[in-house]
Amino acid sequence: MKGVILDFDTLKPDELSLAALQRLPVDWQIYPHTSNPQIKSRIAKANIVLTNKVILQKEVLEHSACRYIGVLATGTNNIDTQYCAAHSITVANVEGYGTGSVAQHALMLLLNLCTAFVAYHRDVQAGAWQQAKQFCLNDHPVQQLSGKHLVVVGTGQTGQAFSHACEALGMQVTACARPGSHNDPRPQLNELLPGADVVSLHCPLTAATDKLINRERLALMKSSALLINTARGDLIDEQALLEALQQHRIGGAGLDVLSQEPPGATHPLLQAPLDNLLITPHSAWLAVEARQCLLDIACGHIARFLDTTT
Repeated sequence: MKGVILDFDTLKPDELSLAALQRLPVDWQIYPHTSNPQIKSRIAKANIVLTNKVILQKEVLEHSACRYIGVLATGTNNIDTQYCAAHSITVANVEGYGTGSVAQHALMLLLNLCTAFVAYHRDVQAGAWQQAKQFCLNDHPVQQLSGKHLVVVGTGQTGQAFSHACEALGMQVTACARPGSHNDPRPQLNELLPGADVVSLHCPLTAATDKLINRERLALMKSSALLINTARGDLIDEQALLEALQQHRIGGAGLDVLSQEPPGATHPLLQAPLDNLLITPHSAWLAVEARQCLLDIACGHIARFLDTTT
């Protein structure tokens, strides 16, 4: 059985144990990165393809020997799953590997926003505290989370872990109905937004969630509300968010994901620094424990696939 890993460097494999991968009866060809023009030739003879973010569409899959695609991530929006289903190609993602890592990152973004951490740290580095006329600096507003209302979109493992952490801080947590669902008894997102102090996104990117946070929904939010996104960039209409932040129609946003990754030099959210916007480079999942878990689970999926096909 031949296998290929298209973008292994996304996992920083030198920090991981590769024992589970090496135990598989697969002849691996491993690439640190793969550009779009290289995909077709690299998967042509591979029965098993592992990738994190390389896009695998019909145009390259129809020329390959691929029977199994393992996605080294939770989302599968980079895979032509419709083509795979029609041509008996198994697609397996990995869920739950980064629950702790992503949940703590979402909490970090929230805590940084509500404490003005970055602004105060910058002030100290610039010498403002050393020159202050009193014992503290109080130039940036700080919010207390206890007693605030958190609305969570997506109640998978990460959404639940983040909710539990916020409850421990004294927040009231409400999960909204699954976007696009017509039989979910929970409140709809639009009903909850006007009363939300924090909105945190933990749902997959689907047709129902694309641009979920749009101009209309941003207009429903409090002027002090904070928006957290550690899921997928396309859940948010980024131009609408930029305008809402610039005009202080919401309190702030903490993002670990953007619609284009890596973002282009002209990405609107990166053009002008905003004190009410924090952006991290899709790093919420990067804890070494999470990456090890991801690789081990992905290898377990392959082992089970091989057991049922050989």
